Amino acid sequence: MDDQTRVEWRDWGQDAFDEAAEADAPVLLSLTATWCDHCHEMDAETYAEPRIAANINDSFVPVRVDVDRHPRVRDRYNMGGFPSTVFLAPDGTVLTGAGYLGPDGMRQVLDSVRTMWQTKGSGAGRVPRPLREDNPPAGRLTSDVESAMLGQLTEAYDEVAGGWGGSPKFPLPDALEFALKRDREMALRSFDAVSANLLDEYDGGFYRFAAERDWAGLQHEKLLDSNGALVRAFANAYLLTGKDEYREPAERTVDYLTTTLWNDEADAFANSQAPGEDDAHTIDATDRSMADEPPVDEGVFAGPNGLAIEGLLTYHAYTDDERARRYAERALETLQDDLLEDGVAVHALEGDVERDADGEPIPLLANQARVLSALTTTASVLETDALTDATAVADATIDRLRDGESFLDGPASGAGLLERPLRPLDTNVALADALLEVAVLTGEERYREVARETLEAFAGASDRFGVQMARYATAVSRLLEGPLVIRVAADPGTDLHRAALRMADHEKVVVPAADDLEAGLARVERGDQRSDTAETPAELSERVQSVLE
Repeated sequence: MDDQTRVEWRDWGQDAFDEAAEADAPVLLSLTATWCDHCHEMDAETYAEPRIAANINDSFVPVRVDVDRHPRVRDRYNMGGFPSTVFLAPDGTVLTGAGYLGPDGMRQVLDSVRTMWQTKGSGAGRVPRPLREDNPPAGRLTSDVESAMLGQLTEAYDEVAGGWGGSPKFPLPDALEFALKRDREMALRSFDAVSANLLDEYDGGFYRFAAERDWAGLQHEKLLDSNGALVRAFANAYLLTGKDEYREPAERTVDYLTTTLWNDEADAFANSQAPGEDDAHTIDATDRSMADEPPVDEGVFAGPNGLAIEGLLTYHAYTDDERARRYAERALETLQDDLLEDGVAVHALEGDVERDADGEPIPLLANQARVLSALTTTASVLETDALTDATAVADATIDRLRDGESFLDGPASGAGLLERPLRPLDTNVALADALLEVAVLTGEERYREVARETLEAFAGASDRFGVQMARYATAVSRLLEGPLVIRVAADPGTDLHRAALRMADHEKVVVPAADDLEAGLARVERGDQRSDTAETPAELSERVQSVLE
């Protein structure tokens, strides 16, 4: 990333802040990503300018951070997108910040920060509000949470262009899946808009977002985590509709993930693909085949791989697609063998990994939640042995990241503001949802209770959650009503098990190899309801309908 610049970048760490304190100088923190086109542009146009680089090197301590490799830094200093250009006091507090800065804008900001520093020094530093307000407002969970979220989606729904909100337009897979069960017409029109506008018709895979409300201004980077989540979402739309127009985008994305984003050396999925040349996405197929492939970040990260595994196994569950299963299994083996240590998901396969004083890897909540979901999906679809690792991940997360009734994003320690606790709503919800599945698959109620307490910890603000937090309402609904559970006294892959996976409720949990039923039978449960047993797929379908009615 920084080979074009003349700035003498330091690595993130306490040494850089100590240097700033000794020199009595501010820190310039540059948050970038390999897939970020504007980051490369800022390197070439701003940081490569000799006088700007000299100014930074002389008067600041410049630190460069890749946000995918340091997510805790990203979440504390992000200025609303990347690049983020953040000026810090030596104690890590924020002096000021911006996004992309061209040469003229950078000169002005450098002068302004230098004057601020000379006048006020560290006294000008501030702690961002999310790090000052540590405890979220707790409350009681009721069915109002689900209805309020449906109201939010209905209000934000774009009747003309599809999807939700104005600009920029993101695909919002959690909102797609929430609406799929509660307002199918709105959901399917939004699925149609996402596939029509964000799917790369030539190479497959989904672009990250569109800058304009009408889905114009495509941002052509492709990220593993969003593509994994969209494979799952489109597979679920196919489950509920049976229409190829939802299966095919998932299939095209599976092809993309298992070719372009497959890291054969690591036997896992690579992190992202950069946009490449702007005009490469608008030329015809023949010319595009001659164009250079946009570069791929080969980094292998636990959380995004977890999302990809979950997406591919969901697609396989509904289609028997062997390619999806095979690559999911390969990535899962790498995850279990190389990225799991005593229930902690190591963030990256290679490179510097944060470890504590005892040499143990530092758990990050996003990784734990995503890996746990991958393991519960594996236990439901492929092999029940995955529950051993699932319970280890659940227990390690509860033991090491739970603080009060909710979870921290990581240990409250490290350079700068890393010592400040952060309780991210999205990953708390993702973990709670995964813990609900662990409870069903293992029969251990303690996981359900932790999930309940986690969701209650944020309930006092639930009426203010936007459409981006649709999964909160999904998780609350599953907790209060109980998910549809199909227990099958047969091994994964049998006809009865495969039929259970394809019953049309994508929020269900299928429990294979259930030991409380006679061999070859299945039963449907929801809350206090228990169906009669079923012996054939046709009988099972009848039992599901009787419980849902």
